[in-house]
Amino acid sequence: MILVTGANGNLGAATLAALHARGAVAAGGSRTPGEGMRRLDFDDPSSLDLAGVSTLVLVSAGYAEDDRVVARHAAVLDAAVRDGVGHVVYTSLTTAGDHLGFALAHRATERLVRASGLPWTILRNGLYAELFGGLLMWAGGDVESAFGDGALAAVSREDLAEAAAVVASDPARHGGRVYDLVGTPITAGQVAGELGVAHRAISLGEYRRRLLHETPGLLPFQPPMLASIATGIRHGFLDGTTPDLTDLLGRATRAPLATAVAAASAARPEAGD
Repeated sequence: MILVTGANGNLGAATLAALHARGAVAAGGSRTPGEGMRRLDFDDPSSLDLAGVSTLVLVSAGYAEDDRVVARHAAVLDAAVRDGVGHVVYTSLTTAGDHLGFALAHRATERLVRASGLPWTILRNGLYAELFGGLLMWAGGDVESAFGDGALAAVSREDLAEAAAVVASDPARHGGRVYDLVGTPITAGQVAGELGVAHRAISLGEYRRRLLHETPGLLPFQPPMLASIATGIRHGFLDGTTPDLTDLLGRATRAPLATAVAAASAARPEAGD
């Protein structure tokens, strides 16, 4: 059986759906499990029952400080070794993202995966087109961002989920492989053009100020994480492409520009708001 962690999250749920669409025997795990899911609380090692799992799709539990994220992943991998899991597929971060504020937890987890002694595959996922569109800020009917003229090799979450399902369905074929799963470069200006509005670039300092003082609900680690994405895109560190994703999917990727436009449009304030 294939088990997907974080199955109530966006990527985990999409991966589980893609596996079922392929006819795979797969189940989900979550801290708050739904029907047919296993309870897997990464902060409670006693809950980590992986008995009967042939392939574990370990979706990164990245919404925390690095030490907590790495400890969570270490606990899951310890359980995988204990319970005889046959293969681990880990959803990591694109190689070009080494400088990003959340890269360390991914690279540390990759080390743990390799050191576990289990057969493994690492999927270095690019940044979501949904995220790119969602980070554009609406102001006076136009959009603003700290991305400048920089491009992101964005990728739709659905494509990444399908790639994970392809690998998990035939893990032996992908053993010991690291795939860099990025898409087609897009810019904030292109998204704005599709929306029929202007794009105004703001400085990184102004963006950080807004994150710290005008964006309620962010956790302490999130402003530097988001600022690192902005400077990475702005200065051309995240626009490189590879054929890994199309090779795995056996088809062209979904158009990231359309996905980003849809995300930005969904965040657009209603007239008069």
